[in-house]
Amino acid sequence: MNLQEKYKQEINPKLAKEFSLDNYLAVPNVKKVVINMGLGAMAADKGLIAKASEDLRVISGQQPKLNEARLSIAGFKIRKGDPIGLMVTLRGKRMYQFLEKLFKIVLPRFRDFRGVPLSGFDGQGNYSLGISEQIVFPEIDYAKIDKVRGLQITFVTSAKDNEQVKRLLEELGMPFVKNN
Repeated sequence: MNLQEKYKQEINPKLAKEFSLDNYLAVPNVKKVVINMGLGAMAADKGLIAKASEDLRVISGQQPKLNEARLSIAGFKIRKGDPIGLMVTLRGKRMYQFLEKLFKIVLPRFRDFRGVPLSGFDGQGNYSLGISEQIVFPEIDYAKIDKVRGLQITFVTSAKDNEQVKRLLEELGMPFVKNN
């Protein structure tokens, strides 16, 4: 059973009972997963942008969108229209496939992994997670990496507060840090 089926058959009824919700549509669910990769110093080099874009495409299974600066910022040496990052928005089947891969394969590959931090909640039903290197994803060939790049993953949910998001993500398989 894949994660999407598990949510529909097991997690949704369990959370509905836990939060005392009569309507199954009111139960929190993951709407989308947004993956961002900042380009930083490599923004000037088209070849490096292409390599970063390919890495993100392989990780997500979807072609990333190039984000450009909306304003010029002299302190950061950025002009309006300069490329500043790459972004992918996952929904539906691809989103659940990515979540399953992230929870079962990628996160456990970190050295001394004890769980993801509880500080990533925003109070409005979303959770953000930073990954310092893209090489923890199994699709990335370590021999072909020119530069280690980080990712920012944001889980956008229909939950009303942090507790509902935490319970939803725990049920889906997100390993949170245990409080000692």
